[in-house]
Amino acid sequence: MTIPERTSAAPAPAATEDPRTAADRRRALRVLALSSLGVFVVFLDTTIVNVAFETISRGFHTTTGHLAWVLNAYSLVFAAVLIPAGRLADRYGRKRVFLIGITGFAVTSALCGAAPSAGTLIGARALQAAFAALVTPTSLALVLPEFPPARRPMAIGTWGAMGAAAAALGPTIGALLTQYASWRWIFLVNVPVCALVVLVGLRLLRESREPHAGGLPDPVGVVLVAAMPAVLSLAIIEGPSWGWADPRVIAAFAAAAVLLPVFLLRTRAAADPVMDLALFRVRQFRVVNAASLVFSSAFYGLLLANILFLQNVWGYSVLRAALASAPSPLVVTAVARTASRLGHTYGPRLVLSAGAVCWAAGGTLLALRTGGHPHWAADFLPASLVIGLGIGLTLPVQSGAAVQALPPARFAVGSAINASFRQLGAVLGISVFVAVLGTPTPATAVGSFHRVWWVLAALGLASGLLLHLPRLPRLRRAAPEAEAV
Repeated sequence: MTIPERTSAAPAPAATEDPRTAADRRRALRVLALSSLGVFVVFLDTTIVNVAFETISRGFHTTTGHLAWVLNAYSLVFAAVLIPAGRLADRYGRKRVFLIGITGFAVTSALCGAAPSAGTLIGARALQAAFAALVTPTSLALVLPEFPPARRPMAIGTWGAMGAAAAALGPTIGALLTQYASWRWIFLVNVPVCALVVLVGLRLLRESREPHAGGLPDPVGVVLVAAMPAVLSLAIIEGPSWGWADPRVIAAFAAAAVLLPVFLLRTRAAADPVMDLALFRVRQFRVVNAASLVFSSAFYGLLLANILFLQNVWGYSVLRAALASAPSPLVVTAVARTASRLGHTYGPRLVLSAGAVCWAAGGTLLALRTGGHPHWAADFLPASLVIGLGIGLTLPVQSGAAVQALPPARFAVGSAINASFRQLGAVLGISVFVAVLGTPTPATAVGSFHRVWWVLAALGLASGLLLHLPRLPRLRRAAPEAEAV
């Protein structure tokens, strides 16, 4: 039965429905705050490098295409390790894996900050992402048992909102650190934050594990998860410089096409597959993950595009570019929590559709109004505000909607899969940006960025249209346990 998209707000639960004491509720909020801080610092590093991109490139005397792997290496490894990380946590303990992830993230952040070359930085970023992947699913798995079922949507929404806010605030925080310290501090700042999380987590968090958890997931499947987007990204990034007819580019596209069915076959045949494909029988889970992949491509591509436009075309300093971009993440932070509540009350499809429209409108404004001469208040600011509204209505709602139709026992693995789709989208978005922008001259730079904004606006709109395909059901506000696989 299809539940109408718009429903009246559910009445507040009666006091008797929450048997927890006041101390239990305070503890639950502290666990939520600590886990959200862990997620914040992890997702901050998906975008904090953007504003320092040009500074790092000049310091290492490397090209934009080469340095794009500083971003893509993080996203690729993050996506590949996220799902196995959930399995590790189930088997060896969620608290233990969470704290190992936070500690390793701090150590590898220090390695990134001390990197002497671009190659070393790319390698350190890959290691950093592996530990970041341990944090994401375990943080949610630690939170959910602290809340009764009626309060879990709020907890998931808050957790997702922190990740969205971190990704949006990354460029601004990165610019402040780059301007007043060094680009190396965009990594080193993680160390004290992670130390705080570990110290508090040792006392606050409770250990839990799945008694019947299986062994480690299929290692071949883990490699394939990273290999598919890696070769596709290679083809997209290098296509403009190597030539689209170059045998290497053609081979990379062909490899990406072949690896997808290989991955599906391997997943179905493996005794302990890396991804539970049965979850994709749940229609809402399938649709929202597809939309997450497409929207994240637009989101991560635009964050990098705007920062580079302000620095390279308008000649802004690192700090001025970040401050010029700051209104958008401020809007995200302001609306993310409200958007999660609206998605729970009225159904995620309505809110996600509105977010896609706002995103496309903001991208269109950039493409139509922004020129070679700086007119921030008249041209860039209005577009940034509309884009921020689109992000705030989309990213946190996607996080909750992806797992909403799953039973609570599958929330952690469902959130890991959704986060993987986001990171794969980041890889594709950065790659699309590099390919569409090309290597413009000062005379053609504005037109090249206009082309980028049109493409990314269309991608964001497409993420909303995916929710309205005729053969796909309308998303629901909630789903019974029987719906889940």
